[in-house]
Amino acid sequence: RNIIWRTMVFFVLSIAVLAALLPWQTAGAVDSPFVVVLDKVGIPYAADIMNFIIITAVLSVANSGLYASSRMLWSLSKDGKGPAFTKKLSKRKIPINALLVTMGVSALSLLTSVVAPKTVYVWLISISGMVLVVVWMSICLSQYFFRKQFIKDGGDVKDLVFRTPLYPFVPLAGFIAFGIVLISLFFIEDQRIGLYCGVPFMAACYIIYYLKIKPKEEAKRFAEEEGIPKT
Repeated sequence: RNIIWRTMVFFVLSIAVLAALLPWQTAGAVDSPFVVVLDKVGIPYAADIMNFIIITAVLSVANSGLYASSRMLWSLSKDGKGPAFTKKLSKRKIPINALLVTMGVSALSLLTSVVAPKTVYVWLISISGMVLVVVWMSICLSQYFFRKQFIKDGGDVKDLVFRTPLYPFVPLAGFIAFGIVLISLFFIEDQRIGLYCGVPFMAACYIIYYLKIKPKEEAKRFAEEEGIPKT
């Protein structure tokens, strides 16, 4: 719990410092705002040190992202929600095809920062930023409904390892705050593409799930409950 609070304080304070020293109009996707602020402050070699830290952090994030994305793709294909060929495992039980697909998409995305840095690259950054906001909205909403369902099922809040302080205000406030950020993207010209692409894509995913995947899952669940043998 102490680690969570320290992490929250670090992020909140660091963003507060950036917002106080760096006008949002000058913040871009090319230069790190931390580096820009340290350059303005005039601390010797601080920007170089921060660049090294950022590169190390980015490599760590890329490694964890590659691992998680490839395993997620493999899991989806295993459940019939992804390409069948990505289910293949190597002799060492590594989802090799899913890994190759993930690396290929990542390489093409990185290439756009060189080939089309002011168009496609910015679009990808905008879409990923929009998705990140939606993910955090989902986390806040999930936490809110989890606590309600946990209590409804007879659970005791005292048994929870981590109890969200000021519940239900915190998850609801987080959901509303992220919702405001999501709406504000429409008023930023470079960020609108995230909404234009992300919203229809998510709607299409829901439609495909409810029309194609969910009926199969319900039929499979019904067959298991009734003891109907597989044909």
